[in-house]
This record gives sequence, C-alpha cells and structure tokens, in this order.
Amino acid sequence: MESNQGKLFEQLRKDFPEFVYEDFSYSIVHNELRIYFHFNLGDKYSFKPYHIFHLPANFNSQKLSDSLFRNLIFNLGMIELISYWKAACPPKLTIKAANLSNEQMGFWKKLYFYGLGEFFFLNGIKPGTELMEITCAGSEAYEKASIVSDDPEAVMVPLGGGKDSVVTLELLSRLKDVRPYIMNPRTASTETAARAGFSKEDMIISKRSIDPLLLDLNAKGFLNGHTPFSAMLAFTTLIAAYLNNISEIALSNESSANEPTIPGTSINHQYSKSLEFENDFREYVSTYITDDIKYYSYLRPLNELQIAKIFSTFHQHRTSFRSCNVGSKTDIWCGQCSKCLFTCIILLPFLSQEELGQIFNRDLLNDESLKGLLEQLCGLTDEKPFECVGTIDEVNAAIRYCINKNPKGAKPKLVEHYMKIVGEHSGDEGVYENLLKEFGVHNVPSHETTNILRKAINVN
Repeated sequence: MESNQGKLFEQLRKDFPEFVYEDFSYSIVHNELRIYFHFNLGDKYSFKPYHIFHLPANFNSQKLSDSLFRNLIFNLGMIELISYWKAACPPKLTIKAANLSNEQMGFWKKLYFYGLGEFFFLNGIKPGTELMEITCAGSEAYEKASIVSDDPEAVMVPLGGGKDSVVTLELLSRLKDVRPYIMNPRTASTETAARAGFSKEDMIISKRSIDPLLLDLNAKGFLNGHTPFSAMLAFTTLIAAYLNNISEIALSNESSANEPTIPGTSINHQYSKSLEFENDFREYVSTYITDDIKYYSYLRPLNELQIAKIFSTFHQHRTSFRSCNVGSKTDIWCGQCSKCLFTCIILLPFLSQEELGQIFNRDLLNDESLKGLLEQLCGLTDEKPFECVGTIDEVNAAIRYCINKNPKGAKPKLVEHYMKIVGEHSGDEGVYENLLKEFGVHNVPSHETTNILRKAINVN
C-alpha cells in the first residue's frame, strides 16, 4: 500500500512539473564575495539562496572575470538546488544557467538519486530510476581550465568541530602548510582551529544562507528531509580553494562512511562522505572543471576506531570538540542522540569513564533511556541510526574490548544490557585488533602524508 507521503510525492510532481535553475550572480561587498542563485518551482515559488566567502587580503579581483570562476559557481548552484527541488520533486529539471553534456547530467542524476536515498526512504517514497529529466536551455558550456597556485604545498582542511577534522588538522600540520576552512562557523569549529594553534587570520570562512521561503513551504507540508550536505561542502571547498590560491583539499571522511545505513541496500546517510562519491567527484572535477585542485579524504584509509585512538592523544581538544547535531546550535552534547552515544562508545577503549563524563557532562553509559539507540548502533535492529556513525563491527568491537578488558568487574548499565542480549562471549575477540591494523583504499596523494597516518596507528 502506498504511504501518505508517497501519495503526496506523486501529487506534488503533478502540481509542480518543472524546477528551473534560472541563473546566478555575484558581487564584492567590502571584503566579501557574495554569490546569489535564482531557482524557480513551477512558476509559483522563486528561491534566492546565497553564499558568502570572506576574501583574503591579497585577493586578485582578476579571478572574478575568469570562465573557471563562473564554472565553479554554476556547479555550486547545481548542488544547492537539490534542497529546493526536493520540496516537490518535479519530474523535469531545466537548467538555464549553462549547458551540460550527457555525461555531466549522469553525474548529477546519480548524486541526486543516491544522495537523497535517506530522504526517499524516510518519506516512504519509491522514486524509480527515472527520478527526473534534465534539460539544458543555457547557451554557455564551460570548459575545464588550468590554475597556477601561489603555494603548491598548501592544503585546506574543512572543519566541522568533530573529532575527525581534529585528527586531520593536527596530523597534516606536521608536514603541510595547512589552512582551516569553516562554513557557517560555530564555537566548536573555530575552537578546533584555535586549539590547534591557528589564528582567526589563518581561517578561511564562508557562510551559506537558506531562503526562508523553503522553510515556509516545509511548514505548509511540502516534502522535507536529508540532503547530501557533504556534497555541498565539496563544491564550496573548490571555490574557497580557488579564491585563496590553494591546490589541495583534505577532507576527514573515514572508511566507515561506506557502510549503508540500511543493511543490504544502497541507502546511506553518509553517501556524500563515501569513497564512491569521492571518486565520482574527483573525476567530475578533473574532467569538467580543473586538474589543478586535488580533493581527497585524508582519513579514508582509517576506520572510526583508529581515529578515536588518535584523537584520544590530543588532550587539548577533549573539552571543545562537538559531534552532536541536535546540540549544534547551542554548542552542546545533547546526551540523548545516537551521535552522542556512538562518540562515547568509540572512545571507550581509549579513555576512562571519568574522562568520558568530563567530555559529555553526564554518564551516558549508565543512561538506560539510550538502550534503543545502543541496539541500533550494534546492528540488533533492521537499520542503523540515520547519523554519521561508525560501522556495526566497530561499535561491537569497542564494547567487547571493554568487556574483555575487565571481565569480572562491574559494568555500566548499557554494557550489561548489551551482554544480556548478545552474551558475554560472541567469538569475535580478534575483530578489535584487526580493526586497529586496517589501512584501506584511499586517494591521499603522497607517501609522506600517509606515513604520518601509519605512524599514528602503528601500522607499517
């Protein structure tokens, strides 16, 4: 039987058969570059979101006249529009801002389809393979171009305020000229940079604004849900790198992001953090934009358990990092979500319960209201939480390590609950050690930088 949201999906597609990417514009106001997009939904609703990039003191305004710069902005609009398109999911997407090849259209169709996998699943929508038809009505067809970087050794590291970007920032700083990049700054992200020794002048800042009309439509009952935010971040980093003469972008996405949220399917909350997206994005950039900006995830060879081990050595970041999305606006750990519980569990083998209590300001492992979330994280339910959390194996390995480490001692209530369901012995005692020895497939460009990772986890 079709769900109510599925029926709404079909009705909205009839009521709003076309979404149009009209155009984009940009201007410099004081020391800021302001980029504006114009989207249209069914000739009834017009959206005008914008991005702001703080310009470096030595910015060369000639860059704004380059075709490459317009190409970068156009492509940012292609990922920005998905937040607005999904309100009604029109079957036709018309691009007036430029012209795309069939191969480019294929890239975007794939990103929209898989990047919205969670959105479709949670809304009870079965979109089918022909989600949309893309038609181009623009006259400008951009070609890729070359860039000469002022500092070929510089690398930009996007910061979100969590433990992963802390590890990338701290390790890469030992070898590279690192510049932190922060979109929509919050205390945790700026504090991460500050505690790693960076000043405000070192930080590259941008801001993204959502058109309030979209929020109004959501309140009126239009479709709403998760979009591939990390894909948005990827395209903003290209512009930030171009404006600041940086040729290398190092993300902090780990191998764990490749695991589907719904086992046995392609539905993955972290799709745009996955190696599949990273590879597609790198190919798209090198084919249609430029060969001279390298995008990769520095932590891709590692899993969440290894990253937690490294992070635990950076004492100065323990009280400032934040991974909780629920508490992001107030810069707190909410203590009630799967992200808080996962972060606590993955750090458990490397920090004491007292140290964990100081981080989260509560004893999460003795909070029995979190039993349901624990079962989801451990793979005891049909789906993992729709959050950026580690794999089922990693969570189980972290908990079992702590059980085996102190088999006769008292256990926190959540660990006792786990033992009642799974048992004291599950026959996977070697999983923990094997996870700490992993070094997976990656796109990190040099042996020097991967050697730092290998030394940090003691892997040859």
